Amino acid sequence: MIKLTERLSAVARLVRADSVLADVGCDHGFLPAYLLLNGKIKGAVASDIHEGPLNSCKSLVEEYALQDKIKCVLSDGLQSVNADDCTDVAVCGMGGELIADIISACPWAKSKDKHYVFNPMTHPEVLRKYLCNNGFEIGRDIIVKEGRHYYSVFDAVYTGMIKDCPESYYYLGNIDDFEHKAYFKHLLNYLENKMKGGADYSEIISAVKEKI
Repeated sequence: MIKLTERLSAVARLVRADSVLADVGCDHGFLPAYLLLNGKIKGAVASDIHEGPLNSCKSLVEEYALQDKIKCVLSDGLQSVNADDCTDVAVCGMGGELIADIISACPWAKSKDKHYVFNPMTHPEVLRKYLCNNGFEIGRDIIVKEGRHYYSVFDAVYTGMIKDCPESYYYLGNIDDFEHKAYFKHLLNYLENKMKGGADYSEIISAVKEKI
């Protein structure tokens, strides 16, 4: 049976029940296979830009006889995924800037019936800012610890309402659990070092300090 990492488990929890998932950057395909085997989703499209990971995904699909449930697609982001192929979209394991580019390049991304789950490995603040400035509403927003590392996982939907939020929101989002003090201390250290270069991060630093 497939066992997900803590990071992918958090992503799996945010995928809607009975949805059809597009897993962008699917790697080995663990996420859609796990969700199907556990009866949470009805089907999936697994896409990756590289043939190697996609072939690994195809092998997993065959191993668990999920060929009629998971379609494997070689795709640059969502370019080869059709709007009617999915109801939920997971984009995980890449930088916040790249995720924003993937959503920006998708002609059907701004559809109110789509639900997104994001796991930016770096610069979640860049992705949050893009979403807010382009009519997306961020929902649940969590920090996950896996080994020695911490990861952001959050979901979003398109509403069409443009938001210009305080800069601190792009760093803290809707996080309401601040138990992982090490993550926020690392963030503080990063921001304080950036301040030495002349940029003003004082509002963000104050907001982070208030939370921890």
